[in-house]
Amino acid sequence: MVELVTGHAGKAHATAEQAAGLNAGILGLDDYVLNVHDKFKITVVSANKVTIGTGELVMQGRHVSQGTPEDLIVTNGSQGQKRNDLIVCRYAKGSQSIESAKLVVVRGTPTTGTPTDPALNTTSPLDGGTTYDMPLYRIPLDGITIGTPVALFNVLKPMSDVWDSLTPAEYAPYIQCAGHTVTTGDDGTFWVGVKSPNGKPPDYASYTVGPFGTGFNDEDGIIAHLWDVTATGVRFRLYTTRYQRWCGKTAIFGKWITVWRR
Repeated sequence: MVELVTGHAGKAHATAEQAAGLNAGILGLDDYVLNVHDKFKITVVSANKVTIGTGELVMQGRHVSQGTPEDLIVTNGSQGQKRNDLIVCRYAKGSQSIESAKLVVVRGTPTTGTPTDPALNTTSPLDGGTTYDMPLYRIPLDGITIGTPVALFNVLKPMSDVWDSLTPAEYAPYIQCAGHTVTTGDDGTFWVGVKSPNGKPPDYASYTVGPFGTGFNDEDGIIAHLWDVTATGVRFRLYTTRYQRWCGKTAIFGKWITVWRR
């Protein structure tokens, strides 16, 4: 049955599940650290303690906030053995549907070989899971030494950054292109005239020989190399892949393109 969530119903009716569904629909079904505060920055304090800084995250639509740094204890390593521990944000749904989240160190299995990450709870609460782990860091241990923590999360950029990354029309690249027929100089070079929109040479230029229609072929495998660029023209030089040398005077047809960043 349809229910109006964002509206007055005369009683408490909006649920955390609905809020999580909205978050997941807007932000996506992955897990993200938000680009605010310390972004859960980790600091290794000693051989068995790390500190996780402040931050905000969204895991499977659930918003979790850490307002003050938190110390976590890492079980001491064993001499001659290696181990991978994972620091996770663990969602749990207990009795009477009480939900919670906390940072947890998930201990890996010691080995003399190459350590692997411990198993995590991966069934999303959106799919009915009652325990879910969002990995934040891998803590490698070599003997009793904690190695450099490895971040395992993505930072979700704010909409302002997304907007800045889009290209408004006034910043779109300026492009010139056309078909072309020319007889090169004796050294296989030729010029294409261009009109620079900013008084500068193009940032990119390319020439494609052909296409060859019925009755024509490119037995010599001719390609055009960019040879020189100016604000008024672009120079190319022809090369034959069949004979592995620069071409002499040649009549060709093809198409060219030049691009300027604005």
